[in-house]
Amino acid sequence: MANKIRVGIIGVGGMSYHHINGFLNSPDAEITALVDIVPSQMDIAFERVPALTGAKTYTDYRDLLAAGGVDAVEISTPHTCHFDQIMDSLDCGLHVLTEKPMVCSTEHAHAVIDKARQADRVLMIHYQRHFSSPHRYIRNMIHSGALGEVHFINAFQCQNWKPRQVGKWRQDPALSGGGQLNDSGSHMVDIILWTTGLTAESVYADIDNRGTRVDINSSIAVKFTSGAKGNISIVADSTCVYYEDITIWGTKGTILYRNGKLFFCNEAGEMTEPADLPEGGHGDQGFLDTILHGAPNWVPPVCGLRVIELTEAAWKSGETGQPCPVAVL
Repeated sequence: MANKIRVGIIGVGGMSYHHINGFLNSPDAEITALVDIVPSQMDIAFERVPALTGAKTYTDYRDLLAAGGVDAVEISTPHTCHFDQIMDSLDCGLHVLTEKPMVCSTEHAHAVIDKARQADRVLMIHYQRHFSSPHRYIRNMIHSGALGEVHFINAFQCQNWKPRQVGKWRQDPALSGGGQLNDSGSHMVDIILWTTGLTAESVYADIDNRGTRVDINSSIAVKFTSGAKGNISIVADSTCVYYEDITIWGTKGTILYRNGKLFFCNEAGEMTEPADLPEGGHGDQGFLDTILHGAPNWVPPVCGLRVIELTEAAWKSGETGQPCPVAVL
């Protein structure tokens, strides 16, 4: 493989520009192809990012795969498209960076994990909080034992998602696979599971679609296999553009994350703002580093599996009105 990873962007628009700029700013990558079912999206991309000039364009990702000329793809398409695009890309021997959620069912999550293993290719999910210094601090504190035994978690996220997504694909279950819990809420579920290392045993969820075809507001009570308890609240019908709040109680201290601000309360009740945060990073460069240098995959596909396991259980609980086990194999 050449020193530079040749990247194809599948799905041009919205979040894809984050990745386009990330790859263009890296000495380890070049973008050689763009795919979008709407040709004008690629015209907009060339105008918006002149450095893309020269990249080949396709309206069907399968044409890109057949043509070759790429070593990896980044996927920023509607959620229910991810499974086929990941599987086909891995089948062609390509590394894959996909936007969240990885896939929209537990069955599909197991399938892509098996395929990535068989293909011996990197499959990474763009849960960018894994590269965030505050979230790495939280994970380090818990995994080092400095927080003691985690016994309770409260996580809250709100966003003006419902009014902003009216008439768009995110509120069409055929394309989104679900509502806010499967979209921005996916980040919250992931970061709780990743930072704590806890495994969800069962959930009890009360879900309100707020007059739409997808979940909008979700209240989820979680029981973990360790005996710890937790609450996850996802509010998509909000006047707030975005806000998230996480509190984790351990036997040796409490961590409070307040929308980017981090606090630690020790056993003596003293509250401080940690200054010794670990180094952060960037998801696109992290993907490249894993491919080129064997760096750790900071967001392996098992994270996507754990998220959809809990999410599917929450949807089922919301439908039945009963607690639902989380199917962890």
